[in-house]
Amino acid sequence: MKTFFTLASLIMLSGVMLANPGDSDIKSGFIVGDPEIKSVNALAFGPEGVLFIGDSQRAEIFALDTKDEVPANEVSDISLNSVDQQIASLLGTTTDAVVIQDMVVNPISKAVYFAVHVNDGQPVLLRFDGDAFEALAITSVGFSKTGLNKAVGEDAVDRRGRPLRKWAITDLAYYDGKVMVSGLSSEEFSSTFRTISFPFDDAQNQSSLEMYHAAHGQYETHSPIKTFLPYELHGSMHLVASYTCTPLVIFPLDEMKPGKHTKGKTVAELGNRNTPLDIVSYKKEGKSYLLLANSSRALMKIDPKRIESYQDYLVEPVSENSATAGVEFIALPYVQVQQMDKLNDDKVLLLQRMTDGSLNLHTANSNRL
Repeated sequence: MKTFFTLASLIMLSGVMLANPGDSDIKSGFIVGDPEIKSVNALAFGPEGVLFIGDSQRAEIFALDTKDEVPANEVSDISLNSVDQQIASLLGTTTDAVVIQDMVVNPISKAVYFAVHVNDGQPVLLRFDGDAFEALAITSVGFSKTGLNKAVGEDAVDRRGRPLRKWAITDLAYYDGKVMVSGLSSEEFSSTFRTISFPFDDAQNQSSLEMYHAAHGQYETHSPIKTFLPYELHGSMHLVASYTCTPLVIFPLDEMKPGKHTKGKTVAELGNRNTPLDIVSYKKEGKSYLLLANSSRALMKIDPKRIESYQDYLVEPVSENSATAGVEFIALPYVQVQQMDKLNDDKVLLLQRMTDGSLNLHTANSNRL
């Protein structure tokens, strides 16, 4: 008989209690209990081994205490073949029933965490420690949570009748004491960016977003950011955000005020018929670069100095099919990169579908990027 490890079955808890009072201040409000997570749409690590989980189905952000706080002695390269087969075998199912939703590296331990949905729709959390996968068979878990204000409705659909709730949370990041969240809201201008203080309180700073989509030849307020990175440009923090089909847009964080409608600056059109999947930064020979993974295009290397020096911004259509415009990029010889995250400043971990069909997890060192 096949065995499925779901969060409900992995986190078998007896009652709810306060977390250990000896925990740090950021965990002092945690309780021990069953978080009852229904979906895992995005992951991000915060301080002290806290793993943030974006649950679009419940329109909530969870903070889980992984207790994974032992620093790695060294950052070792990873090379693992047939990841989907190993995950399917662990979960007692087949590869076509496994969808890897997200992958993040714990910056302390360097363990790799995976969010997986199996064919019954239930989420699973897995940890890879460099040797093997393990399902997080937790008997009790410390956590806190917060709900999203004015999340897109559970029954909301787009003009083609496709459900929108799964886009309530599209990406997460932790920066400067705040959880950053992109996704859709129930507002008229539904593309939304939120910053939520952590430890969680009742306050949420929420901005509606607008950007010029050069491949579509129009301004848009209903398309959610698909992946983003907080990054310093011109001496101040910006949101470097990428959308489907594939505009690259920057938003100054100091302009994204609560309740304010913010218009971003489109600095590149990276080609249509494509969805951006992940964006990270890394260093090569002391210089910083951005990497963008895509659903139907090669891994893109972008020099942030080019973004800083690009002053025109795109406000005219790119009419030629699959054409690009704006900030230049280098298409690296890596295709079908499905997930990625930093191991350290000069090592990036890639989950990549290879030409032979194998789904492999491997390290790309900066000298090859």
